[in-house]
Amino acid sequence: MKPNLQRRVQKYGWDRASAFYEQFWAKQLSPATDALLAQANVQPGEHVLEVACGSGAVTFPVAKAVGMGGRVLGTDIAAKMIAAAEGKSERAGLFQLDFAVAGAEALGTDDAEFDIALCALGLMYVPSPSDALTEMRRSLRATGRVVVSVWGERRKCGWAEIFPIIDARVTSDVCPMFFALGAPGGLEFALQSVGFQDIETMRVSVDLAYEDDKEALGAAFLGGPVALPYLRLSDADKNSVHEEYLDSLADHRSGDGYLVPGEFVIAHASM
Repeated sequence: MKPNLQRRVQKYGWDRASAFYEQFWAKQLSPATDALLAQANVQPGEHVLEVACGSGAVTFPVAKAVGMGGRVLGTDIAAKMIAAAEGKSERAGLFQLDFAVAGAEALGTDDAEFDIALCALGLMYVPSPSDALTEMRRSLRATGRVVVSVWGERRKCGWAEIFPIIDARVTSDVCPMFFALGAPGGLEFALQSVGFQDIETMRVSVDLAYEDDKEALGAAFLGGPVALPYLRLSDADKNSVHEEYLDSLADHRSGDGYLVPGEFVIAHASM
């Protein structure tokens, strides 16, 4: 898939998912969010860049941590995600927090502008993760650090059949290498290859809890990465993918709902 086309898919796909993302994913992703924030250890007065910030699950606690003496810039390729984050920021009165619509590979930041660069579960969607990490490194001061998280190994993510299920019916080209960075050594290699040092990683295993079929389907098809190709399906195909996806989760049934295994990888590195 050509990089520019993949960026367009991501931009419009996440615009589509923005209305549902927090409803279906804020609680599910909290273990990864908490682990990334703990690794970042943001201090008052620091300047922080967050790439692929979405609607601000990480951005807002970081803004509170830096206080009025610090600065936070959240960037995302999806304008509707940024608009949602900006609305919440204005209501919260977080004047140390700014947002910008920007792709991860071309941030538009100044060199050596930030103390910390963060990216929470965003690198999997970027056509060139190495270019994104290079941009993050360029934006950091000589004493800076980076903390990033990605989804882990495919075999440890019970929801992973969503991609072939969609691709069997419509060409999605959502994220052809989605699990590459989560493979053993994948994220470490990506960081090292662009010059980061002192790399440490941890893996976090979770159960994604869905109360019923409706919640599991909403997370998969409305609030996640296949929201755009899902929109292109006929009603008959939507019913078909619903049935096939729920069948793929059958081993994870818990009462009326599901406990679906997932894994995150969180990495911390320095300049």
